[in-house]
Amino acid sequence: MKTAFVLSGGGSLGSVQVGMLHALARYGFEPDLLVGTSAGALNAAYVASHGFTPSALDDLAVIWQRLRLHDVFPFDPTRHVLALAGARPSLCSADGLRRLVAGHLACNRLEDTRIPVHIVATNVVSGEDVVLSEGDATSAVLASSAIPAIFPAVEIDGVEFFDGGVANNTPLSHAIALGADRIVVLPTGVACDLDAAPTTAVASAVHALTLLVQQRLVLEVAARQHDVELVVLPPLCPLKVSSVDFRHAADLIMRAESASWRWLHEGGHLRSHPERYLSLHRHRAGPERAHTDSDSAAANFSSTAVMSFHSTATASAPVAR
Repeated sequence: MKTAFVLSGGGSLGSVQVGMLHALARYGFEPDLLVGTSAGALNAAYVASHGFTPSALDDLAVIWQRLRLHDVFPFDPTRHVLALAGARPSLCSADGLRRLVAGHLACNRLEDTRIPVHIVATNVVSGEDVVLSEGDATSAVLASSAIPAIFPAVEIDGVEFFDGGVANNTPLSHAIALGADRIVVLPTGVACDLDAAPTTAVASAVHALTLLVQQRLVLEVAARQHDVELVVLPPLCPLKVSSVDFRHAADLIMRAESASWRWLHEGGHLRSHPERYLSLHRHRAGPERAHTDSDSAAANFSSTAVMSFHSTATASAPVAR
């Protein structure tokens, strides 16, 4: 059986995938190939180049824990003004992100990685999602992570690309086309329990993109679940952390590993209709809330509240909770 790990985007919530990867390794899942988009492209390229080993995952966790907002989204008032005036292609420079990616990959080209890796980006002109499987690894990850208007598009072989999440954030179809018999999906999830709406342009743009791609993921999972053996790890819920807040990586990694391990151990990956715990939703304020902040929907899989939620959610109509 050929197993593909598919890692979606989600800004700072990409750290959640590190905990999921640890749990999958402990349980015995191992990727034959990796497919990544945006933040998931960074994680996929790192694992592909360093190997799916405990030490590599530990090092990846350290990278996420050291990241801060200015490392990825540098604040430059002059550039912001020039961008708004049309004199710059984006609000932020990608120089910091380029240094981050180039400094942590173990090989320069995608075709030289230990595990085959495929990076998804969006063709700026056509809007099509494109799989990058060869060429400069840093450029591919940057292209897949280039949030429109926030980062400049990345030119590869004369074609301009931006964030793969715009066209296909969790590219199950590409994993199937690459020959996968089993697809393990690692969604970053969305900030479903924020205390207030984002207040900055960058935070608003990234949050809006995560909401958009989560909707696409629900539909994609529902459509593909009978085409291939599909394992979709539930994202953390409730989640108060914004997708541009990098200060909570250690906690997110720990929560994701604990919740994912428990979900796998209890047979959650054998249950049908995984789209039911991916639907967008809201949380009630106050003590009647169904989940605690230290657990995910996966960890509470057997609870009455979650089972009730699962029975009422649908792939096309997200429910409120």
